[in-house]
Amino acid sequence: MPRFKDVYAVLPVSDHAAAVAWYERWIGRRPDTEPMEGVAEWRIAGSAGIQVAHDPEPAGKSTVVIVVEDIDETVGDLAERGVECGLVQDFGFVKLTEIVDPDGNKVTFVWENPSPE
Repeated sequence: MPRFKDVYAVLPVSDHAAAVAWYERWIGRRPDTEPMEGVAEWRIAGSAGIQVAHDPEPAGKSTVVIVVEDIDETVGDLAERGVECGLVQDFGFVKLTEIVDPDGNKVTFVWENPSPE
């Protein structure tokens, strides 16, 4: 089996500049790297990251799931950054909410309950 080093979720967008501005607001910083024109990358956890790439045809059809340590803290942080998220859904063993970028790509935040009832 190959040894994997990094994993990036690629989110195609139609307006790269607008998308980068939106992701900067959500993530709270400039991209960690812009390896080529129309591509911006943020490392978000360990060896995992998000890549925003200018690709209008499939724009808005992607979803990435990010597991968080505290869903309430995540929602509060998003609100402080001016990023609106959906209602927190509580399924007992997990809670989740999502945000949607300007193209319609979804970022779902999931909190896993360590002791579900």
